Amino acid sequence: MRQQRRLFLTRSAALALAATAAPLRTLAQSGKQAIVLIVPYAPGGPLDITARALAEQAKTRLGAIVVENKPGAGGNIGMAAVARAAPNGYTLGIAAVATMSINPWLYTQMPYDAGKDFAPITRIARVPNVLVVNAQTAQKRQINTLADLIAYARQNPGKLNYGSGGNGSAGHLAGELFKQQAGIVATHIPYNGGNPAQLALLAGQVDFNIDNLATAAPNIKSGKLKALAVTTAERSDLLPGVPAMAETLSGFQIDTWWGLVAPAGTPAEVIDKLNSAFTDALKTPETRQRFASLLAEPTPSTPQQFGQLMSDERARYQSLVQLSGARAD
Repeated sequence: MRQQRRLFLTRSAALALAATAAPLRTLAQSGKQAIVLIVPYAPGGPLDITARALAEQAKTRLGAIVVENKPGAGGNIGMAAVARAAPNGYTLGIAAVATMSINPWLYTQMPYDAGKDFAPITRIARVPNVLVVNAQTAQKRQINTLADLIAYARQNPGKLNYGSGGNGSAGHLAGELFKQQAGIVATHIPYNGGNPAQLALLAGQVDFNIDNLATAAPNIKSGKLKALAVTTAERSDLLPGVPAMAETLSGFQIDTWWGLVAPAGTPAEVIDKLNSAFTDALKTPETRQRFASLLAEPTPSTPQQFGQLMSDERARYQSLVQLSGARAD
């Protein structure tokens, strides 16, 4: 009797384990349960738009995918919901540089462990950041290159300032890295979001910003802002003719990126199926065209590659956040 009971329990445990992993194998046929893709930011931003475009292309491979926005606390609320979800492939999240690499050092208390609570699936996209100055101010000061800006800062110590979307934002940390590598002094002026920071630059209230290319591009094209350099390691096809900061400051690189994760413990075969479906979706002409409209570059990867990126970036941003002195709570 004991042996029969033990056999029954063993079989029950096996069936329970299979139930967490197996549904994804037949999802496209069953149509009974949708995958929920959590975006930890408000609707309408680049992460949200790319998530919806990707979900549309991947649904033929995986079945129904519902995008759910859970903004708040710099993305921490949405990512905490992903971390707490059942690891069966039916709840996924959009992991961004802020939520995975910056927030762990910016917040005293985190509702998740960025290094342990998630299983990487694939990187989705990157958007170059760009150092921009007010075009009229640049002409007045004869600043035409990044080297010119550095020379001006050294000749006028403590007179420059720069704006960002807030303390601990990507623009703030990129500015601190720039100051450190260039050996210059510039005062950081935080604003309540990227748009107010850009308006301050257009009004001549700050001297330069390191902004997301998608945000800065319209004013670059109109001639109101002058792009001095992109922050990617190499020049970007999205902004032809503009040099990389690394051409002046060796090794400088800072990107805006995001990708796809599942809760930790999601079975490897489920992760592999998701990776295959979403990387295929990233390669479709429809996805590339939609991303291009946002000046975002699709960057499909293996789960291992994306996991390594998040780990490397987390280590790098630890020193940057400490250098900036920024705290979010």
